[in-house]
Amino acid sequence: MRQFFKFVLATLVGLFLFMILGFVLVLGIAGLVASSGDTVTIAEGSVLEIKLSQPITERSPQDPLAELGFGGVIGSQGIGLDEIKASIKKAKSDDNIKGIFLNLDLLQAGMASVEEIRNELLDFKKSKKFVVAYSELSTEKAYYLASVADRFYLNPQGTLEFNGLSSEVMFFKGTLEKLDLQPYIFKVGEYKSAVEPFLLDKMSDPSREQTQSFLNSLNNFMLQKISQARKKSFAEVKNISDSMLVHNADDALRLGLVTHLGYYDEATDFMKTKAGVKKDKELKLVNLGTYRKAADPEKPEGSSSNKIAVIYASGDIVTGEGGNESIGGKGMSEAIRKARLDKNVKAVVLRINSPGGSSLASDVIWREVMLTKKVKPIIASMSDVAASGGYYIAMACDTIVAHPTTITGSIGVFGMLVNSENFLKNKLGITTDRVNTGKFSDIPTVTRAMTPYEKMHIQREVDRIYEDFTTKAAQSRNMPVAELKKVASGRVWSGLEAKERGLVDVLGSLEDAIAIAARKAKLKEGDYRLRQLPVQKSFMQTLLSDTETQLKTYSMQKELGPLFPYYQQYKQVMQMQGVQARMPFELEIQ
Repeated sequence: MRQFFKFVLATLVGLFLFMILGFVLVLGIAGLVASSGDTVTIAEGSVLEIKLSQPITERSPQDPLAELGFGGVIGSQGIGLDEIKASIKKAKSDDNIKGIFLNLDLLQAGMASVEEIRNELLDFKKSKKFVVAYSELSTEKAYYLASVADRFYLNPQGTLEFNGLSSEVMFFKGTLEKLDLQPYIFKVGEYKSAVEPFLLDKMSDPSREQTQSFLNSLNNFMLQKISQARKKSFAEVKNISDSMLVHNADDALRLGLVTHLGYYDEATDFMKTKAGVKKDKELKLVNLGTYRKAADPEKPEGSSSNKIAVIYASGDIVTGEGGNESIGGKGMSEAIRKARLDKNVKAVVLRINSPGGSSLASDVIWREVMLTKKVKPIIASMSDVAASGGYYIAMACDTIVAHPTTITGSIGVFGMLVNSENFLKNKLGITTDRVNTGKFSDIPTVTRAMTPYEKMHIQREVDRIYEDFTTKAAQSRNMPVAELKKVASGRVWSGLEAKERGLVDVLGSLEDAIAIAARKAKLKEGDYRLRQLPVQKSFMQTLLSDTETQLKTYSMQKELGPLFPYYQQYKQVMQMQGVQARMPFELEIQ
């Protein structure tokens, strides 16, 4: 009995201590959140360090833990493109910032995001302040960004990847066959390749054709910009890339792709000289997390009641509310409706970064865009990807703005079911039986083979949705349906290719889209403020409402490493409902 009470007492003491520690932790986090809004003072002679070691997202996550190096544990992981651009813009006129240090290796961002940051750096250089880049392992995208630097230090033992772009697709046909799983594919459009991984063991000819086309478009655009930055001819730069003439750091220097071979300390010593810091003193580097809290003397507070709503639509399009990494048909419609009904909102910019998703949810959002278009200007701004369902929600806007490197189009739909009857019976020893009130009561089902009539019924519905998609797209683009279908069929285009074919109106950035919205609303510069929607959850809201899911995702990412994207892909497939308007599941450009 004494031993029993001893264990009970120890348990109670343990629980008491746990509660105290938990309370202290919550107080600490609350204090951190409270202090995260405090303005910081930037010391004279500082250098803004841009270190892009996390995925670049459209908006900055509400995560004060990021400043302590624990970003992404709770809340969205990543660095906001809006924060990066705003920091560069602010640094341009900040007398205490003498230059920018690009500390780059692996860069996790889409081509359009890289382009926006690069353009902001080019504008920063007009201030005559320096931009220095350093890298030990420079990927193609990282080099493209760093090519604007006045000095680029590549580690003498480092490498620079400069051999063109590629896109690899993983196919699962053999896996399904081994598991006795039979996929049923329903699609419209010969270029609609999202279902090919489950049907084929290699790319179809149309899929290869479209991929080769937009990759060449992206690559040539990037090489043209690099040739301008490095003061070389396009032909010379293209030959270096196509022939893979860069094998090591010495090659990169000899061919003029980098300005210096040097170590980190040599790069910082140079910046000390430029910033007026003595060699024996430490260089004052300011990271993005700290600098966003610095005051911006050039940014007007703005007292105008006029607003332009910037509505962010990022992630897969799904039914329901959606979240930080998905676009919910209901949630996004409510955000657009809120802007439409707000009399102070004079125009709307719909910022899209999405490969598509549910055709139903896409149509729900499209309807809200159409209603908004009747009462105020609404402009689409395409980021890295605005394809299939992403194009669906953009096509009704007054003007569509895309980057030359945006991936868009993919006007097509598909549906997929899997017959798991043989898998269950032959692999697991499970059989099923059923009782129906009607001949088709169990449709859709995944535990028996489909009849020809059932397959015809689903294909007919997919055909109907495709006709609706193309008809609405043709009306929005003011072209005959027959002409629209020539650039549809699920084909993916670069932003440049899409503009040439009338799917996009203007090549430009988010700022260009905002300027167009202001002009259409007859607003002068300084006569409006920006309002970002949907309203992001605060860090404390995320902490209190979704901590378990966030921690699980963070743990899975750390455990799976490079396999994590395939886990996400599996989750996407499991969450799909109804007919999909989506581009290929995983389009990784390297």
